[in-house]
Amino acid sequence: MQTARPVPAATVINMRDLGGISLGPDRRVRPGAVVRSGQLSELDTVRDPAVTALGIRTVVDLRTADERMAAPDRLPPGARLFVADVLGDNPGVAPARLRALLADRVAADELLGGGKAEGLFAQTYRQMVLSPGASAAYRAFVETAADDGARPVLFHCTAGKDRTGWATALLLLMVGASREVVRAEFLAVNPVVRAAFRPYVQGFLDAGGDPEIAAAIIEVRPRYLDVALDAMDERWGGLDGYVRNGLRIPEPVVERLRSRLVVSA
Repeated sequence: MQTARPVPAATVINMRDLGGISLGPDRRVRPGAVVRSGQLSELDTVRDPAVTALGIRTVVDLRTADERMAAPDRLPPGARLFVADVLGDNPGVAPARLRALLADRVAADELLGGGKAEGLFAQTYRQMVLSPGASAAYRAFVETAADDGARPVLFHCTAGKDRTGWATALLLLMVGASREVVRAEFLAVNPVVRAAFRPYVQGFLDAGGDPEIAAAIIEVRPRYLDVALDAMDERWGGLDGYVRNGLRIPEPVVERLRSRLVVSA
């Protein structure tokens, strides 16, 4: 099944062009229009000319204020920064603290031990769908992606897997991707994220950390996406209700997004 095209980048993790993802037998996502990644704090455009070649106009940063302060983005040439903080009304949740949790085995055991790790991450996905702050952030992201003057858009969080994962799922669903396609793209980031965080995980394990905690922190799992989709279905009756009543995205914006991001195969 077609997933996003990896962009070769040595200084940014998990960079993927959503162009080419199947939306049906004769439709695809427009190449070069929307790109996902991890944080840009180490971006070096000299070492990564492929990033510059994307011609990014807008970077949408989904991270919290603390994350942005600790590791501010380095923008591609000519790009402007747009902040859409998904977890701003609850910044203490796990996706905003990946490295910190792996660096402190005792804190990780207290917060995430005994099988709580996966449950806490799943709860965060539910929050990303239901909380007003997250809804405002994702509305701003979608409106930016639909703006002709803003594309190409690069959107990211820290590792490019949780907040960015739901942003990707939402965008793909809105332009007509099946849930099967959405799930394939959601899970496709795991090998890259595991590799990027391997040194942190190894240090955590060497200090006696629980491998299950590390795996639940670093991976995206089918349950995480299922929890988000279930929250969308239960609260709003599916995608259309979520977009209209949860995110409050005007119909002309939805139509423009579809017309700009969908191309013939």
